[in-house]
Amino acid sequence: MKRADLTEKILDIKRKNGWTWKYVTDEIGGMSPVLVVGALLGQMKLVKPLAKAAAELFGLSEEEERMLNEVPYRGMPMPPTDPLIYRFYEMVMVNGPAWKALIEEEFGDGIMSAIDFDIDISREANPKGDRVKMTFTGKFLPYKYYGAEQGTPEYGFKEA
Repeated sequence: MKRADLTEKILDIKRKNGWTWKYVTDEIGGMSPVLVVGALLGQMKLVKPLAKAAAELFGLSEEEERMLNEVPYRGMPMPPTDPLIYRFYEMVMVNGPAWKALIEEEFGDGIMSAIDFDIDISREANPKGDRVKMTFTGKFLPYKYYGAEQGTPEYGFKEA
């Protein structure tokens, strides 16, 4: 079985039972719903206790449970073709240079981690149409200046 086959099996069971992602993530628990759903869709791994909980919920075999605990091959072809996912890509293409400039001005020469990272998704009521509210927090990781000599900063933190 390939990981994509397991993802389809999980989606089929979810659909057949009429489960919502909220129900599924509440039943599995243990970490952010974004990470649990990401794992069930094949983009993340579940730690062993959560893989076991997911396997019990979905009635999966031991092999499928182990597959949920494996580090997956992540990502998708670019640019994405799904309209909702493409809009995130578009946000980065259009706003990325400004985000980069503002982050570097505040923190220095580095990146925002996509590994040591949190995301929260919620609905924000609005009379003109509800809004999707997403809050991202990622650890700032300064670039290391290899071979830095005496008096040269070793890392790219914002200089005073």
